[in-house]
Amino acid sequence: MKKLTNKIPDIVQKGEVVLRETALKVPVGEIKTEKIQKILKDMSAALATQDDGVAIAAPQIGLSLRIFVVSRKVEIMLKGLEEAPEAERAAIKDAVYINPEISKVSKKKQIMDEGCLSVRPFFGKVERAEKATVTAYDEHGKKFTRGATGLLAQIFQHETDHLNGVLFIDKATDLKEVPLASTNPE
Repeated sequence: MKKLTNKIPDIVQKGEVVLRETALKVPVGEIKTEKIQKILKDMSAALATQDDGVAIAAPQIGLSLRIFVVSRKVEIMLKGLEEAPEAERAAIKDAVYINPEISKVSKKKQIMDEGCLSVRPFFGKVERAEKATVTAYDEHGKKFTRGATGLLAQIFQHETDHLNGVLFIDKATDLKEVPLASTNPE
């Protein structure tokens, strides 16, 4: 396991062995430890560096642990708060899913555009269940269940795939390389 530092971790790219491993469960009694809390902060920090990022799994920062974090941007969008005052939006935090298990998916599927922070700069079409339900633990060690449709259901499936060593390119059709807009004005 990597040494804990104050540096924002890099997002690992395809070809890294950790992305193909089945991630290890986090012992529930360790969720509140400084080590796991630091990992959660690191994941959120790495995700925040990506303008187009909506979620990140622990293997994407090089850690084979069953954790994913969904960006607060998704919650803001789902709640229709994009135009809300910053104070209202600031109260919304990244959502943490530790040891997530998809407990139910709809039979109805849809083809969705998909990309990945660890498979830059590729995008493709992936068939996903329209609805998905996840049972997981939050950052306080509290077990919860959450159902979702659309984008959030897609995120649940994509991130759970990461925890099982599966990348979206394993399932994608119509794979295309799409250059990312540079954020460095030169």
